[in-house]
Amino acid sequence: MAVAAAQKNREMFAIKKSYSIENGYPSRRRSLVDDARFETLVVKQTKQSVLEEARARANDSGLESDFIQDGIHIGNGDNSPTVEDGTQQDETKNGHLADADIGDDDAKGDEDYTLTEEEVILQNAASESSEAEQALQQAALLLHMRDGMGSLARILKTIDNYKGCVQHLETRPSQVTGVQFDALVKVSMTRINLIQLIRSLRQSTAFAGVNLLTENNISSKTPWFPRHASDLDNCNHLMTKYEPELDMNHPGFADKDYRERRKQIAEIAFAYKYGDPIPSIAYTEIENGTWQRVFNTVLDLMPKHACREYKAAFEKLQAADIFVPHRIPQLEDVSSFLRKHTGFTLRPAAGLLTARDFLASLAFRVFQSTQYVRHNNSPFHTPEPDCIHELLGHIPLLADPSFAQFSQEIGLASLGASDSEIEKLSTVYWFTVEFGLCKENQQLKAYGAALLSSIGELLHALSDKPELRPFEPASTSVQPYQDQEYQPIYYVAETFEDAKDKFRRWVSTMSRPFEVRFNPHTERVEVLDSVDKLETLIWQLNTEMLHLTNAVKKLKGSHFE
Repeated sequence: MAVAAAQKNREMFAIKKSYSIENGYPSRRRSLVDDARFETLVVKQTKQSVLEEARARANDSGLESDFIQDGIHIGNGDNSPTVEDGTQQDETKNGHLADADIGDDDAKGDEDYTLTEEEVILQNAASESSEAEQALQQAALLLHMRDGMGSLARILKTIDNYKGCVQHLETRPSQVTGVQFDALVKVSMTRINLIQLIRSLRQSTAFAGVNLLTENNISSKTPWFPRHASDLDNCNHLMTKYEPELDMNHPGFADKDYRERRKQIAEIAFAYKYGDPIPSIAYTEIENGTWQRVFNTVLDLMPKHACREYKAAFEKLQAADIFVPHRIPQLEDVSSFLRKHTGFTLRPAAGLLTARDFLASLAFRVFQSTQYVRHNNSPFHTPEPDCIHELLGHIPLLADPSFAQFSQEIGLASLGASDSEIEKLSTVYWFTVEFGLCKENQQLKAYGAALLSSIGELLHALSDKPELRPFEPASTSVQPYQDQEYQPIYYVAETFEDAKDKFRRWVSTMSRPFEVRFNPHTERVEVLDSVDKLETLIWQLNTEMLHLTNAVKKLKGSHFE
């Protein structure tokens, strides 16, 4: 049932992305940035629709039927808890607040009960089953008290009536006109009782507002994200599907055989599951010929324009007989190569994934790669990623330990991030991993995959035409993206290590209320949200530090001998 509740929350705030947004926006090339922006818009519209529906249900036939409007208790039985003042008996009548405290009951009965987003999520979770209703929920309530500290007693008494446990309580003078104090109360109680408690407190005019804030660890509003590498089977949702059939400007739109070929290869990716060997593709002579034209051009330009890390990894791929001019590499061979060098692996993708799904995969050191080939009429340009772009653009640097770590850290930062933060992370990814430049012996070199697999833009980026700016994540993340022509602005990293350091500092300012780490032994992302987990991690780090210290001592000893 917990899985079902989590799925319902994912549907609301990250969309249950079983859809494909087909040709959702026009552009010369499909990009992760546009994906993130378009997905944010769809999420916002879907969330608004779901919230309106839930609020309508609550007003029409949901919680309203459980409340007695001329009193403050909840439920239809005689033993329902009530809002009481635990110290002043003259303020209550038969277990209810005095009439003076209730105010105009008829007026309250006519008002719609407006659920907040947090309450909609809580109500959805509780509605799964009777067991879900009785599941313990930890939450924080913020109450604005009109009558001063005298209201505290009734708050505590009401929580007790609903069989709740107060875990933390603090007050402060309020800055709101007409409110004397604000109280933050952290409670633990069943979900159904928490819903009833909030409704009960809101019926009292002693409080100017009652807000449900969050749970004590990961908010129920946090978008779903994969916890194990096998969960990536659920992270293969496309923003564009079978693009040649939908876009008249696509080079393969009028080629029926090409469209059918793309569909066949896409179906292979859709069928792939965690743990499967990546299926081989029997590439045609035309497809291998397209690869050869681009491969040879990259070989010509690489010595002068590519960064040293790219060139070093490229040579290793050639030495392993993976990068050869006459044959498109198979993803399984490339994946095995990456696993040996940086721990990255590949899994097949049917097309351009949603930004959240793609970035989440990087957190597990998994790169989702297409297997289809661009149309042979346009060998040096493709409107969406194809295997030539993935192989020649991304793979060499994923074999570099420093760059692989940078890619993974972008992925880890995306887990549980808000939609607006996914947009920013996608923009950072766009201007670094796709279109990044770096300094090397006071000269500009390319490390971005889109540059290294696109001859025209590579030469443009290294010319005197565009504006070059130093890489700063805060400004890079909000830079408008150009999708109709070459970029007017590129960002230059001093080194990969400098870029990683700046990125880490920027990520620390994000709103996500928890930290995560990837455990390579279990292929699991661990949420660091408890003291026990942190103590275990510290113990592991101390063990590693002991081994490193011993290694240093032995090296120093052998040096002096």
